[in-house]
Amino acid sequence: MKVVHLVRQFSPGIGGLEDAVINLVLRQRDRLGYNSRVVTLNGIFTQPGARLPPTEHINGIPVRRISWSGSSRYPLAPAVLAQLSGADLVHVHAVDFFFDWLALTRPWHGKPLVATTHGGFFHSGFAAGLKKVWFRTVTRASCRAYDAIVAASHADARMFATIAPGNLVTVENGVDIGKFADAAAYQPTRHVVYFGRFAQHKRIDLLVRLLSELRRLDPSWRLTVAGARSDHSGEDIERMAAASGQAGAVSVLVNPSIAELRGLIGQASFFASASEHEGFGLATVEALAAGLIPVLSDIPSFSAFLSEAGCGVMLRPSALSAAAFTMEGLAGSGPNEIQALRRRCIAASARYGWEGAADRYASVYRGVLRAGGRWMGPDHHAASQIAAASAPLSSKEVH
Repeated sequence: MKVVHLVRQFSPGIGGLEDAVINLVLRQRDRLGYNSRVVTLNGIFTQPGARLPPTEHINGIPVRRISWSGSSRYPLAPAVLAQLSGADLVHVHAVDFFFDWLALTRPWHGKPLVATTHGGFFHSGFAAGLKKVWFRTVTRASCRAYDAIVAASHADARMFATIAPGNLVTVENGVDIGKFADAAAYQPTRHVVYFGRFAQHKRIDLLVRLLSELRRLDPSWRLTVAGARSDHSGEDIERMAAASGQAGAVSVLVNPSIAELRGLIGQASFFASASEHEGFGLATVEALAAGLIPVLSDIPSFSAFLSEAGCGVMLRPSALSAAAFTMEGLAGSGPNEIQALRRRCIAASARYGWEGAADRYASVYRGVLRAGGRWMGPDHHAASQIAAASAPLSSKEVH
């Protein structure tokens, strides 16, 4: 099968979207024998002015990069249509210009279309009112042109069910759970890590405030923030820490390598994210696979992770002191208790391996192509796989 994946950002860019696409394409090639290639933009949004080569092979994946204009929030690249030749199916990742343009031009390109939601476009409060109107009008209309809209999480499924009930299926994001497998500290530590983009909606400022509460209980607590700049730079985070009086207890690691991140995780017992919105929460699953105890904001996808893991701490802006008290109690527990929590977290991550996700995507593709380019549902075996991945999870709090 020849599949073209369209995504606005790809390696060497760093982020959950880039990670999801490269892992899916690699499994399609190595596990399923697909002839998959990637079409993306020729720039990295966090490196304004830099331009990447038009063609490249990344981990053996053919990558074609095209020029674009406009805002990084909605980059315009109409030339993408010239890159679809020979494709049996086009898979669009995220809800952006590519999503709308491929829908609008389907009468001309005529390709079967699958799209993955990857959280939609509600990651921040920017232009919130306009986004809601756009979602109910333009996005709703675009969804009708797709043979399958794949929700990358149960939260996305609830969101898109209001505008695409007839062609929606849930295939939760796969995660490379081997990347940091069993890497967390074996002895309890008072070290909290966050890794991911330095985006405004991730609320890193709340993690700094949480650290202040933790250090009231024990001054040895520390926080490391690792990842790639986005709305915030590393210097911005350092200023947050200084303003709260925590400069000496907060470390910032910008663009760390996988080896550096693994070494950092080996010094920690906790992973914290105060994010206001997550389409899925890839970094959280990687943290669970490492054996880190999750400390997560009260949003649907995170509530599901806490419920599934059976351990962790719910983080609310109005109750940071309560979260800190619970974390201090866990940090003060013995090695046997920490080992039991580590095993529970690692076990909870197992269902998110990419092999299963790639197989579920294959069933969606087969359903689309079997129906001649119109989604009619998967075959019986595939239906059981998708149903298993889509089973509702309890959102009860677990401390």
